[in-house]
Amino acid sequence: MKQLYIKQKVFSLSGKFTVKDQQENDVYYVEGSFMQIPKTFSIMNPAREEVALISKKVFSFLPTFFVEVNSRKVLTIKKEFSFFKARYTIDAAGIEVQGNWWDMDFCVLQNGEVIGNVSKEWFSWGDSYRVQILQEEMDDIIIALVVAIDCVKADQAAASSTASTIT
Repeated sequence: MKQLYIKQKVFSLSGKFTVKDQQENDVYYVEGSFMQIPKTFSIMNPAREEVALISKKVFSFLPTFFVEVNSRKVLTIKKEFSFFKARYTIDAAGIEVQGNWWDMDFCVLQNGEVIGNVSKEWFSWGDSYRVQILQEEMDDIIIALVVAIDCVKADQAAASSTASTIT
C-alpha cells in the first residue's frame, strides 16, 4: 500500500503543487495552465515526464472535464443539469467512485474492488488530501482522478462566486 499527500497552496496563482510520499519526497508535480483556454492541469513524474493531463472542454453547455493518463482518455467528469444542488457524473471504464467525493472522502473502485481511498485533511492551510493506493499500478489514475475532482470543485466555486457578484 502506498500513501501519498496532496497539499495545494492557498494563494498560488500558477496552480503548481506537488504530491508527496510519507517521507516528504516529491512523487508527482502538478502544473495548471494560468490564464489559458482551455484550462489544463499536467501531472508529471519525478523526471518531469507528463503522465496525466486534465482539461476542461471549452464549448460545452455544462462543464465537462477530460482526464488522460499516458495519452489515453480514462475518464470524464461532467456536470448534470439540475436546478438546485450541483450534480456531477464520473464516466470511466471499470472505475467507480463511492462516498462523498464532493467533500473529498471517498473510495476508488475498479471492477468492484477497492484500489484507493481519499480523505481530506481538515486542519491544514489550503486543500490537503491523503491518498491511499492499494494497487500501486493504478497510482497515476488515482492521483489524476483526485486532481480532476479538485479542479471540478474549484471551477464550481469560481462559477458560484461569479454568479453571486453578478446578481
